[in-house]
Amino acid sequence: MSANQPRFGVWALVCGSWAALQHPDDPFDASWARNKAQILEAEDLGYDTTLIAQHTLNPLGDGYDELEAWTAAAALAGLTKRIEIIAAIKPYLFHPVVLAKMALQIEEISGGRFGINLVNAWFKPELEKAGIGFAEHDDRYGYGREWITIVRDLVSGRRVDFQGRHFQIDGYELWPKDRHRERPRIYIGGESDPARALAADKADVWFINGQPLEDVRSLIADVAARPRQGPPVRFGLSAFVIARETDAQAQADLAYAWTLAEQDKPVLASLYGNADHKAVMFQTFAKNPHIGTNGGTAAGLVGSYDTVAARIREFHALGIETFMLQFQPFESEMRRFAHHVIPRVRRLQAAA
Repeated sequence: MSANQPRFGVWALVCGSWAALQHPDDPFDASWARNKAQILEAEDLGYDTTLIAQHTLNPLGDGYDELEAWTAAAALAGLTKRIEIIAAIKPYLFHPVVLAKMALQIEEISGGRFGINLVNAWFKPELEKAGIGFAEHDDRYGYGREWITIVRDLVSGRRVDFQGRHFQIDGYELWPKDRHRERPRIYIGGESDPARALAADKADVWFINGQPLEDVRSLIADVAARPRQGPPVRFGLSAFVIARETDAQAQADLAYAWTLAEQDKPVLASLYGNADHKAVMFQTFAKNPHIGTNGGTAAGLVGSYDTVAARIREFHALGIETFMLQFQPFESEMRRFAHHVIPRVRRLQAAA
């Protein structure tokens, strides 16, 4: 991971869509066939990484397909050659020693290209309907802290003895160890104070939801200033891109996206009704209306190719290295970004 070059990634289409469900050129499709084709093409286009979100139930509601993240990650690891594969995980769904073993296996399949994205859950039915229960926000982070401590030590090849509130591990050690590097990379999301503290302590990369430049500047400064052992934490940003020949064309397409979003209001009302509103991201979303998930267009990557490239450079100058991107229609816009925006960013970077 180079501090000198921005890295570009795509969200895998495990939920079928990251924006309007009614888009005429982007029919809902969360199939393995689509995801496989999407990520293989992303690799060919030069994207550096992909994020596979993890849900067992689609947050859009009953009747919507959802691709399983970790089996998909293993399959993609075997099919790809260069792109990083990041699988998200909600720690209540897997015991840490089991998850660590799975992570090391995918790391081996990929040849050292795997990453774990810890997400401490926000969608209540996924846990409640399974009888697991949905703990309070700070309790989930306490659980997640113990969980990722165990996972991180195990995938680093250590013998683990751990006595905590949630887990008691007695001399656990996994073989084979990582043959390619010290361990898989660890990404952590969440913007509450417990999330920031956990990222500062345990993450290699902290994922920030899409939002205005000054808000991102403040978040980076806060986490970078917290106590930490080892190399400094790095930063990633989620964003939804609408890039066109001109700013006017991009704004027109953004307006069209808002008209499509109106049709999804009943589905989104159900989603938000099942979410934990103590999760800071929902407070951020209320402040910054957007298209897409995880902040989406609130990051401001809407405009001409030159405008979007310049905006990316501004974020990169703040410390954002990894840009995890969404589009609609996904595949055609993914190509457009690779052909028109990434070369502009590289030229701006070289000139700087």
